[in-house]
Amino acid sequence: MSSSPTGHALTPPPLRAGTARIASVDVEWSKNYRIKNGQRPFCFSAVWLDLPTDRARDLADATFQWTSLYVEEPDEMGPLIQQAATCLTAASETADIVTGHQFCADLSVLRANAPTSVVPALERAREQWLRRRDADPAASRYVDTRYDTGHLLAGTSRRLVDVCTELGLDVTQPELRGASMPALHRRWIENGDEEGRERVSVLNLRHSVSTAFVAALTAELAHWPDTGLNVNRAIADSAKGAWGWLETPTFTALLEDSCPSATAGSSPSKALKRPARQRSSTR
Repeated sequence: MSSSPTGHALTPPPLRAGTARIASVDVEWSKNYRIKNGQRPFCFSAVWLDLPTDRARDLADATFQWTSLYVEEPDEMGPLIQQAATCLTAASETADIVTGHQFCADLSVLRANAPTSVVPALERAREQWLRRRDADPAASRYVDTRYDTGHLLAGTSRRLVDVCTELGLDVTQPELRGASMPALHRRWIENGDEEGRERVSVLNLRHSVSTAFVAALTAELAHWPDTGLNVNRAIADSAKGAWGWLETPTFTALLEDSCPSATAGSSPSKALKRPARQRSSTR
């Protein structure tokens, strides 16, 4: 299983006094509706965002810790799920807020494919997600940025890219120009194409980062300038050197000026669900 060479450990550093921690998780998977439990997770990321509790932090210069995992072979799915479960356990033990976008879907796919040893951890996470609106505010709690941000939004779409765009987060996704996520994943698995893996990994990390930022805004722990915030700049700063894709002209062009993410391709993993009768190989 591959991880970013500069990625951080699955367990975050100790939490400093006077700070609140947001742990954000995102999973990518392939789909096969023709068979039961046909979803197969292949990429996972987590972001640890520590913010002061005495004021709302401007995220324009915020940094974060993160980790990213990607399977090299199909039979590494089990180890990936084990490490994801380890990360979720650490999140529930150390974070004030655990967040994801349509997180129930990520948890369901992990649980459906999980080795027996980590099933209890994933079931605990799902139970916490189900009871998130009745959780003790003083304890670690879940926030789902698809379902729990309606009070901040005027639009009706709850796709992650649309939520972010309405709130002023630029989440332009150049990885999907000219290729779908399943095609990029196949290029890695079948041909060893490093760029295919890197593009999906950056896309996945962007999901986790932007979700963490939206959750921070929801919890009134953060804000950003009225002119907006370029999430790709945050990734370039905190993940510098992790992937060659971050150094390509396609990506670095995003760092010069804010880009209208509403016009960029959205990830199929965060799009509205298709009717069950349709079949697809991508989430």
